[in-house]
Amino acid sequence: MSDTIELLSTIGQDASLRHASAEELAPILEQANASEALKAAVAAGNSSLLSEELGNKPRFEPQIVHSPGHEDEESDQGDADSSQPSEPDNDTLSKR
Repeated sequence: MSDTIELLSTIGQDASLRHASAEELAPILEQANASEALKAAVAAGNSSLLSEELGNKPRFEPQIVHSPGHEDEESDQGDADSSQPSEPDNDTLSKR
C-alpha cells in the first residue's frame, strides 16, 4: 500500500504525469511495479477501485431521531382511554 501512495504522490507532483492519459501512464506503472488495483484504477479512470487496497471502509451514519419519543410525553386527557385517537384540532384542519 505504501508503494501505491508513493506512486500517487509522484504522479500528483509531476504535471506531465498528472495530466497524462491512461495509455501514457500504463507503461510507467508497469515499470514501477504498481499494484494491480492502481493499474486497474488508472485504466478505468475510477479511483474507487483503490478503496480496498487503501483500507477505505464505507461509512454508515446512524439514523438517530433527535426529538423525544411519544412515550416521554404525559397525557393531557387524564383518565381517558389511551387506545382512542385524540380528536383533531379544528384550528389545524382549517389552516390546510
